[in-house]
Amino acid sequence: MAAYVISEVEILNQTLADEYRRLAEASIHRYGGRYVVRGAQPEPVEGAWPPGRRLVIVEFPDMDRAKEWYASPEYAEALKMRQSALDRRLLFAEGLPE
Repeated sequence: MAAYVISEVEILNQTLADEYRRLAEASIHRYGGRYVVRGAQPEPVEGAWPPGRRLVIVEFPDMDRAKEWYASPEYAEALKMRQSALDRRLLFAEGLPE
């Protein structure tokens, strides 16, 4: 069953965010992930979306693979710079059975 990594992101430092994005993308692909939504500014229909926040959704084949990616040495370098590059909320969610 597919799993999703959902990020609500605010860019704090554009230069670092660009480097984070490059490193994260390579690690995501290595672990079988793919971007479903990347850097979108959602259009709220009900409720409020914080100004300046973007949405990123990555799909992985399953939850084990998503967690393996997050704890991976390939993602570790990106994760180190994340605090200076981005403020984010990160969620993992399982998709529906096929």
